Amino acid sequence: MADFLARFLYFCAALLARLPWPWLMRLGNGVATLMLRRDSREARVARRNLELIEPGLLPAQREELQQRIVRTTARQAIETLRFWTRPHTENLGLIREHHGVELFDAAISAGRGVIVAAPHYGNWELLNQWLASHTPLAILYAPPESEIGDAFLRRVRADDANAHRVTQVRAEGPGVRQLFKILKDGGVVGILPDQQPKQGDGEFAPFFDVPALTMTLLGRLANRTGAAVMFAYCERIDGGREGRPAFALHIDAAPEAVADADPVIAVTALNSALERIARRDPSQYQWTYKRYTLRPSGRGEDNPYRGIR
Repeated sequence: MADFLARFLYFCAALLARLPWPWLMRLGNGVATLMLRRDSREARVARRNLELIEPGLLPAQREELQQRIVRTTARQAIETLRFWTRPHTENLGLIREHHGVELFDAAISAGRGVIVAAPHYGNWELLNQWLASHTPLAILYAPPESEIGDAFLRRVRADDANAHRVTQVRAEGPGVRQLFKILKDGGVVGILPDQQPKQGDGEFAPFFDVPALTMTLLGRLANRTGAAVMFAYCERIDGGREGRPAFALHIDAAPEAVADADPVIAVTALNSALERIARRDPSQYQWTYKRYTLRPSGRGEDNPYRGIR
């Protein structure tokens, strides 16, 4: 039943994605307007995150940035439906600029393995498609609680000629062991480094000056395998008058400290690098995500999102 419903959802998404890009962008703007008027969960989470990370903003400044974040979130959802259901070669034509590809190629050629740290910035699904077109890789993902959602994700991320080049690895014990083996064999692994891990699977480190529980897995993988760590993201840029989105691919070498044997040093370096990326254009970062739910023990801090469901 889950596979059947996933196929049905895919069919609906594919129909929507056939609309011209200008229509899709207007649809995204309309969804954002509705989310703001109804003060949706995403709008409230974005507001709360801005209160946490930018307490010095004036109310009007915070509202303006919140509106841009919600608008980008809605567009991201529409873009992603299109990317999931259209040929990858067509999607990749929207990447107008490429920065750091030579660094990525050199890291792969070195044969020590490569960890691609892909933050929730810009459009990370388009980045996944570019990576799959460039090299075989394994992508670590946290499966949705819904069986239908998991089946849908597996379908949309494999529905292309490059499907055989992508291994989707569940963020569980056997999957982590698989990542170690892939890296030791000189392979490429993709990780979303800014998802809040479970208590006990991370360390706290500042992210926009707020302590955030941060995964230690990336640092352990890099430290134990000697793999190179590269940050990668597809950033939205001006698409001109064509009415369609445009992106710039960026790949940057991570600071050496992300592979430090001390997990606190490693996650601090990781968050510092992630923050530099997010500050390029805060509206392109996923501030609709509850990044600070878990708080350091002994400080008496409550869940800042309490009451936001």
